[in-house]
Order: sequence, then C-alpha cells, then structure tokens
Amino acid sequence: MEKNKGSFKDPLLYLGTFSVILFSIVSLGANSIFKTVLHQEDFSFLATVSETLDQSRNQFVFIPPKTKTQPLDLNIIQENSLKGASPPNTVSFQTLGSLIDDPADSGSKEIVEYIVQTGDTLSSISEKFGISIETILWANDLNKNSVIQLGQKLIISPVSGVIYYVKKDDTLSEIAKTYKAEASEIISFNELSSEGDIYIGDILIIPNGVKPQPVPMILPQTPLASSYFIVPVSSPYIITQRLHWSNAIDFSHKGTACGKPIYAAAGGQILRVKYGWNVGAGNYLTILHPNGVVTMYGHLQSVLVNQGDIVLQGQMIALIGGKPGMPGAGNSTGCHLHFGVQGAKNPFGQ
Repeated sequence: MEKNKGSFKDPLLYLGTFSVILFSIVSLGANSIFKTVLHQEDFSFLATVSETLDQSRNQFVFIPPKTKTQPLDLNIIQENSLKGASPPNTVSFQTLGSLIDDPADSGSKEIVEYIVQTGDTLSSISEKFGISIETILWANDLNKNSVIQLGQKLIISPVSGVIYYVKKDDTLSEIAKTYKAEASEIISFNELSSEGDIYIGDILIIPNGVKPQPVPMILPQTPLASSYFIVPVSSPYIITQRLHWSNAIDFSHKGTACGKPIYAAAGGQILRVKYGWNVGAGNYLTILHPNGVVTMYGHLQSVLVNQGDIVLQGQMIALIGGKPGMPGAGNSTGCHLHFGVQGAKNPFGQ
C-alpha cells in the first residue's frame, strides 16, 4: 500500500493526468470558443491570446483590430439581376437655368418667365426675385419710364446681370469686357467647357454684368420671305403657345405628339446639339441658316443629326418630346416642339 501511494505521487503521473484533462477540454471546447471570438466586432481578444502565447517564446505578435466597413447593398432589378449600391452621397449640379411659370418654384440659377400680377411694380418684382431693377429692364427691353401691365410676361434673370444672345464673331473675352464682367464667372455659370464654347444663337447669363447703353440687347432683324421657313412639324398640327420667351412658339398635335417627326424649317448647318435641362428647353439643337438666322428646336425626345451636319429644308432632324418626366423634356407640361428664331421675326408667331 505504501508503495502504491508513493507511485501515485510521482511527478510524471501528475503530468500525464493533467495532459489528458487539458486535451479533453481543448478538444470539446475549441470550436465554440473560436466561433465566439470570430463573431466579435474586432479581434481584441484574439490579440490578447496571441500575445500571451507568444510571450512564452519571448515574442510578441500584434493582430490589428478588424476595420469596420459598410456591407455592399444589393438591389434586385426587375427580379432577375443585381446591382451594387454604395452609401448615398449628396451631389449638387449647376444648371444654366430653367423656364418656369410659378416664381415659387424658382431657384437660384433659373430663368423665370413671370406674369405680372395685380399690385406688382418693377420695384416689388425686383425685390421678390432678389435682383436689380436694371436687370429686369435690360432683359425685357424696357426703361425706367416703362409701365408694366397686368398679365404682361417678364423675363427674370436668376442673378443681377445681363441675359445675352451670342451673335456672329462674338468671343467670350469681348463679351465680358463689354458688359464689365468676369469671363471665368460667365464660363462657370453657363457650364461652358472653355472660352471658345459659344455659338451663334446661344443664350448666356452674365452674372453682375452691366449693359452699356449704345449696345443693343437683341440681334438685328433679318428680313425673311414668307416662304423662307416651312412649318417644322407634320400636319395636322396645332400651336399651343404663341410668341414667348426666346422669340419662340410651341407646336404640337391633337392627341399624342411625342415621337412625331420634326423637320428643318430651312436648310443650314447644325450648330449645337445639347442634352439635359438646358434653360428649360431640355434636349435641343440649333441650326445656322445661310442668311445668319438661327433656329432652335427644344424638348426633343430623340436627335437624329450631329453637330456640324449640313441639313436640307424639310429633312427630319429629331422627334418631339416634352412629356413630363421623360429624359430631356426640360420644363414642359406636355409633348410639343419649342421652336425659336434668333436674328429675325418668328413667322409663325403672328
């Protein structure tokens, strides 16, 4: 008996028993222990374990905390495909302007076609829109002695300054010098790519510009034969709005007008093709005619020509758009063509 007790106290026996117990604990509990650790938001516990184990070898290994990232948001498109969506960012866009009828909807960079209300004066209108009285006078070819009438339409610039119609041989630096403005401000406000990014018939807003008295605000009027322009839409058509801003009228059709063809009112060269909001005209194009007159076609659903193309009178150049919510519709209440003429009278505005 004494011999057996003595052998049980043998250090090797103690060590063997401890090893068996330790092995059992590790085998049964390791899986749950590491599952718990790996589901933590960071690896601080694992770092502590690593440090403790490595100190036994006189070493130290640091395992950095897990970097927190926002998971990719997967959205289903038409129930059959996926798209990745990152967290939303706030993006603000600069726009040249828009044509709207309700001043309550106007923004800091929008051109407004305002209808004079009862009790309005030039002073009250300038205060309402936060621009100078001179800005209203210049934009509407008025003077300080002019009397505005109830129901009269006034063009309101988004900022104090001048609304300018680009004419032949104009350069941005000369325009800026003439109107005592900064060329860089004109480029920025009108979203031009460079000083050379202007064409005959373009409408520029000149922030803080001052109109010199000897310089006319409108293009010289070129006399036109009654047959020079043809109606730019197919028959039967209707005119939904007579002469309004930018010397334009609106053509449409009874029933559905969107998608109907638009024709070149006269032959010439495509000066501009632009997409987007664009002064409320939406997608639009302009044509320079041989006599120097420029025609403008706005609210286009599709454009069938390119900048620089030569087109013939009656050639199909685009399709009517303008349906609210349609890309490129601009500020529009329905499908129609906004047809403007610069440098001559609009023959369809009589």
